[in-house]
Amino acid sequence: MNRRENYKFVEPKKDVEIHLSNGKVISGPRGSTLEEFLGLLEERGLPPIVGAVVNGKLTELSYSVEMDVEVHPITMESADGMRFYRRSLIFLLETAFSDLFPDAILTVDHSVTSGGYFCQVYRRSPLSDEELGQLEDRMRELVSANIPFERLQISLEEGIEYFRKLGYNDKVRLLAHRKKDYLTLYKLGERMDYHHGYMVPSTGYLKWFDLVPMEDGFLIRYPRRKNPTILQPLSKYSSLLNVFKRYGGWLHRLGIDSVGALNDSIAQGHSRKLILVSEALHEQRITEIAAQIEEKSAEIDVILIAGPSSSGKTTFSKRLTIQLLARGINPFPLEMDKYFVDRDNTPKDENGEWDFEALEAVNRKKLSSDLLKLIKGEEVQLPKYDFQTGTSGKGEIVHLRPGQIIIVEGIHGLNPNLLPEFPQSSTFRIYVSALTQLNLDRHNRVSTTDTRLIRRIVRDSWERGYSAMDTINRWESVRRGEKENIFPFQDYADVMFNSALVYELAALKPLAEPLLRQVPHSSLAHIEAKRLLAFLEWFLPLEIEMIPDNSILREFIGNSILKDFNLWEQ
Repeated sequence: MNRRENYKFVEPKKDVEIHLSNGKVISGPRGSTLEEFLGLLEERGLPPIVGAVVNGKLTELSYSVEMDVEVHPITMESADGMRFYRRSLIFLLETAFSDLFPDAILTVDHSVTSGGYFCQVYRRSPLSDEELGQLEDRMRELVSANIPFERLQISLEEGIEYFRKLGYNDKVRLLAHRKKDYLTLYKLGERMDYHHGYMVPSTGYLKWFDLVPMEDGFLIRYPRRKNPTILQPLSKYSSLLNVFKRYGGWLHRLGIDSVGALNDSIAQGHSRKLILVSEALHEQRITEIAAQIEEKSAEIDVILIAGPSSSGKTTFSKRLTIQLLARGINPFPLEMDKYFVDRDNTPKDENGEWDFEALEAVNRKKLSSDLLKLIKGEEVQLPKYDFQTGTSGKGEIVHLRPGQIIIVEGIHGLNPNLLPEFPQSSTFRIYVSALTQLNLDRHNRVSTTDTRLIRRIVRDSWERGYSAMDTINRWESVRRGEKENIFPFQDYADVMFNSALVYELAALKPLAEPLLRQVPHSSLAHIEAKRLLAFLEWFLPLEIEMIPDNSILREFIGNSILKDFNLWEQ
């Protein structure tokens, strides 16, 4: 039998199929968009679908399906889906703002915990409540009109000339260092702009937002992933706003207001100045915090330090200790990890996995008892937790000298339920996080979460032998723990320390890129690795040899002089 008889050329079918990850198959006309195919799922109670993964590649709903493909819908409950939504919402905002206030400048500065971005206007006074209402009304008009976001590809020269005519010097400076000779822009009506990543198909998707006045600017609020069609109550924000304002002042002193300006400075040979001044500003802030502790040292028994993953808490704690030693205050470190409960008593999360980040995973009763005894001058045998067996045993015996202050660093440091027996006046609580305010340009912000993830990818590689894929796969769980156990309590801090460094992504770039390129194309982590690689393309590299050996960044890139620092031994 000639098997070739079983094969023949045929005309393409009129219909094609998309195969969903749940095994369902949708058939429809060839050339239809993903939006048209996935419209069948809208009535099934899913969160809004804003994008899709097609054959392992993240793409927009405007994608034309020309052959059978595997499709995983991306909803607003996912990290990628919310990025689609937020990115599109910012373009909607800047378009409406330009319609009403064509001579003013809008900047999107940084995020807020409850869901939103802090925005400011320049070349005019802050928006009045009435003007802010007009801006929101204009945005809702555009949403009702359901105008498509058009994706265009133009030459880099055309892009630079377009933004130069608009007077957007920050975008011109950014594009001047771009290696690719083309630029992808989005168009909404007559307005075009670059946005780092994909968009929703049209303005009709952007139903959930509002504008709220905030000091000398305003917040554009959006939903969080947990409830993607509901705006969360606005949380207290003044403390974080002050931290960002301080960082903005640092950027002003350095003359760096965007990544384009950072790249210019590196290209002009000013890297050493950037590094030295940035590090000096960190040291200045740590000195200020140490002075506050010294002023209250007669009342303070315990210093509590908390912050999200890869914030540089360990190096900050050691540098703070050195500053306190210089002031005659001898702190004693007490690791919260020593106080894990036995594995059998550790709570589990909704997936049945051990939840080591839950407050109940800490033996709070013993921690509080030991702290009280140490403060009274009594001898205490600390616990020692064995991570291999999941059991708590006997550790070192400790007796503090008179006047010693205890430093406790851990995820729950700001949670008032950690040490309810301690009056607030006897504790000093510090929140540490990398709260960057250096953005790509006025409309494309640099995510603090991305900065921390890149820090962690680099550190996990050399310190723990983890691949970038390993770190990316763990990141969602890490983020979930932060949202539950850290961010809700950040306003309990007496002070906040911003560990972000203006030059750090330029320094991390040459270390992170090779790791990200090793993420297999077939893995789920590849989409995230590709996104981070595209993001890092915007930065010129910086030589890490110039970074001081006590820098917080050394905690992530290695060779920190403080790694084995232990002046606390009794």
